[in-house]
Amino acid sequence: MHFWGPRELAAYEWMTPEMDAIRRPFAPDDLRPQLEANGFDRVVVVQTYSSVDETRAFLELAERTDLVAGVVGWVDLTSPDVAETLAELRGGPLVGIRHQVHDEPDPEWLLRDDVRRGLAALQQAGLTYDILVKTPELPAALDAARRFPDLPMVIDHIAKPPIASGAREPWAERMAPFAELEHVRCKVSGLVTEADWESWTVDDLRPYVQRVADWFGADRLLFGSDWPVCTLAASFDEVVRACEDSLGGLGRSARDLIFGANAISFYQLGG
Repeated sequence: MHFWGPRELAAYEWMTPEMDAIRRPFAPDDLRPQLEANGFDRVVVVQTYSSVDETRAFLELAERTDLVAGVVGWVDLTSPDVAETLAELRGGPLVGIRHQVHDEPDPEWLLRDDVRRGLAALQQAGLTYDILVKTPELPAALDAARRFPDLPMVIDHIAKPPIASGAREPWAERMAPFAELEHVRCKVSGLVTEADWESWTVDDLRPYVQRVADWFGADRLLFGSDWPVCTLAASFDEVVRACEDSLGGLGRSARDLIFGANAISFYQLGG
């Protein structure tokens, strides 16, 4: 999930006019009742834009509240000083790094030498990498994943397939090979906002979720709410139910893995 305040809102280029409903601050106390109602104890907070200052603010937030178990932040992977920046941030609850790769003009951004140097620094630091891509960037992401077998990775939002249109190719063809890479996980998140915001149903989500469930299995899937972005199309409660329903009949052990245990192990949260 995400939090943000006025400073972040002023910097967002991705927040289009149709997203005005979430153009306000969101803080931990706004979410706590919904977490408790759905049996969640703690959360992983994920970066929202390219800012080391935001990462530092999240790390400070994690020290002030018992709600935040870990932070997926941002650093400039292309910087020659990336290893030093990671060392500076590493003392707190930083568990991983993410970058909006799908916003880069070059779909092969992950193939760049300077980016590869940054990924190597993440691997050396013992952190994880959240892969934020869409279908065009999946080939480069696959190449990066194959080159860094010791860097735990997770594909966010199941790579944002075009759920609203119902199309499954070439998304499925490009996603399937990741199943062979044991160090890669998949985050079942961000689905309702890829569907029709006003009229989506679980039947719209199910074909995509079932595909990733078949590819990755219950031990390599992580639930993510993408709150508060998800509220453009659904409440937190509805997102939880939609994930459960689209996965089909989950046994208790599979549910515990997807809705918590896998995140704890992947992000090395402990406790």
